[in-house]
Amino acid sequence: MFRTFIALTLALFATTASAEIDIIEVTSTGGINAWVVEEPSIPFIAVEIRFRGGTSLDLPGKRGATNLMMGLLEEGSGDMNAQEFQTAREALAASYGFSAYDDSIGVSAQFLTENQDEAIALLRQALIEPTFDRDALDRVRAQVLANIASEEKRPNSIASTAFYSAAFGDHPYGTNSDGTVESVNRLTQLDMHDAHQRALTHDRLYVSVVGDITAAEVGPMLDTLLGDLPAQGPELPNDIAFGLEGGTTVIDYDTPQAVAFFGHAGMKRDDPDFFAAYVLNNVLGSGGFESRLMNEVREKRGLTYGIGTYLVPKFHAEMMLGSVASSNATIAEAIAVTRDVWADTATNGITQAELDRAKTYLTGEYPLRFDGNSEIANIMVGMQMIDLSPEYVTNRNDYIEAVTLEDANRVARELLQPDNLHFVVVGKPEGLN
Repeated sequence: MFRTFIALTLALFATTASAEIDIIEVTSTGGINAWVVEEPSIPFIAVEIRFRGGTSLDLPGKRGATNLMMGLLEEGSGDMNAQEFQTAREALAASYGFSAYDDSIGVSAQFLTENQDEAIALLRQALIEPTFDRDALDRVRAQVLANIASEEKRPNSIASTAFYSAAFGDHPYGTNSDGTVESVNRLTQLDMHDAHQRALTHDRLYVSVVGDITAAEVGPMLDTLLGDLPAQGPELPNDIAFGLEGGTTVIDYDTPQAVAFFGHAGMKRDDPDFFAAYVLNNVLGSGGFESRLMNEVREKRGLTYGIGTYLVPKFHAEMMLGSVASSNATIAEAIAVTRDVWADTATNGITQAELDRAKTYLTGEYPLRFDGNSEIANIMVGMQMIDLSPEYVTNRNDYIEAVTLEDANRVARELLQPDNLHFVVVGKPEGLN
């Protein structure tokens, strides 16, 4: 058991403005590693669990299996049907969440200390003994199909789906993790059991626990909860290069406001220049009304209500992406201005004033994320997944402050690729082919 003492000035556990986080690294008898923060002042425990792999583990022809499987974990397990499970959960005043993403699946739990044993036993049942009853499968399948149908009508979803498909082809990143109508309709109970065995395995497990529990108690709890999962999962997908060249793709769609999804290759999360890129992106497009793109596209020209950019370092590919919406008559101008700002920033960089503002904002908002047990548990499990150490909590703002103007402008020249910027536009845009 290893301890890392971390002091932060923040609003923690909804108490005072100054508090301390003592992260304890625990390994259970069964070999499960976890980060723990003991906080006995409130009789409440939050558990965050992640498994690396996610929907990218779907087998060929089974797209959407992992997503559908995760939606079924609360719909019957052990000798309980869906209603009986929900009744038992409500009686314990417990909350469970099950989610699926490209690179991971997530399990969240919150419960009162006095109900810990019963809440863990019920969650274990859902994770280890799901039944995937036919009635539940058909009911959740219908919900997934309704969501797919809805997304197929949303311009934003149409644009992003087309973008990812063009960028990544038949790699899992190139297809909708929910699956298609055809693939989801073909999924069987056997497929659900298979997806379950592939996605929830010990070798890709990350856990954090925060609340009214001691580190010594966490190991036995986790062995009870997760000890019976399969030891190893299947191979992960290969890394893939971003495969979309610069240009514009127009998808004709009858809507009064066109939307554009745009981007190019990005930067890995463990790149030494990532923090410089992070600060740069805040200046360019993620800094709200202070960002260059918002200022040029919205404030000066009134072409949009909002435009934003973000770094997306997935496990198998990295991107720098953005989105903007404008009327069909003005979307071409909005795109032209975006390209100009992108090119100018790449060539001329940012100013010292912009750098200072971004650093002030990014360092100031960071402590505000640690405002409850669940939030802290979520941050800690995310840190584990990208191989950060517990010390990152205190060192993170130092990394931001260490970014110099020279660093930011060098990264601007290297990261921003105006010639490779590709826009997928959905609507009836005027002046675009």
